[in-house]
Amino acid sequence: MNNTLIVLLGPTGVGKTELSLDLAEHFGSEIISCDSRQFYREMKIGTAAPNESQLLRIQHHFINSLSVEDYYSASLFEHDVLTLLPDLFEKRHIALMTGGSMLYIDAVCNGIDDIPDTDPSVRQKYVDLYEKEGIEGLRLALRLLDPKHYSLVDLHNPRRIMRSLEITESTGKPYSSFLTASSRKRGFRILKAGINRERDELFSRINQRVDDMIALGLEEEARSLFRYKGLNALNTVGYRELFSCFDGEISREKAIELIKRNTRRYAKKQLTWWSKDNTIEWFDASEKESIFNWLHTQMNT
Repeated sequence: MNNTLIVLLGPTGVGKTELSLDLAEHFGSEIISCDSRQFYREMKIGTAAPNESQLLRIQHHFINSLSVEDYYSASLFEHDVLTLLPDLFEKRHIALMTGGSMLYIDAVCNGIDDIPDTDPSVRQKYVDLYEKEGIEGLRLALRLLDPKHYSLVDLHNPRRIMRSLEITESTGKPYSSFLTASSRKRGFRILKAGINRERDELFSRINQRVDDMIALGLEEEARSLFRYKGLNALNTVGYRELFSCFDGEISREKAIELIKRNTRRYAKKQLTWWSKDNTIEWFDASEKESIFNWLHTQMNT
């Protein structure tokens, strides 16, 4: 049998965690987490990381493996997963990766483009712009210099916008020109199974999950991380809204409302990203048997 990496993906809140556990048990595989915020051990509640019983049920990789103060990236994740996979394939010919971090999934499946170094003085220019004009100033600059990447980047993430601007100005080429999307050949087969739900059901699950996080102590977790709020890891839905609440900018009720709204928006962004990938076979999250049957059929062909 060929070595096969199963990739289970889908929007936030759709139900990937439980299904991935069932798949891993069925195929006798371990789980590679591809949720870039679940890597951070201090962010358990706000990222809906697998709980202790779930982690004991199946061996997971990359869960709780970093501190929020650690630097990490999609290219490092690509390297780490490609280093891990031969060991997993020695045990079984099947490995399972699950999550919703689009760029990290693409890095493992297709490779990630080499991005050149930037001029530190250019970096400082955009740090100064951010301090003077805020994120709107960064957005306007990117929209003028690289409208293609402006349509794709997380416009709530100043670090990513600044990174795009640094590279564009330092190289004289739009940042988007470095994102060639050219796939690198892998020494294993990749099967992508996507799960989704009817929009009303998905949004209802998202809203309920936020309420559950609040009940589990998300506010206390966010308070414990408040001093790190400037770090990229904490520029995350669920934390940044509560940080605004702690700063007195919005009420607690407004923060919870925004967490729900921004999580729903992120789910829509994930689905838009994956809509361009015709290698994904999509299923309703309730169609567990169909997913298993499809995977068995694909692996036997």
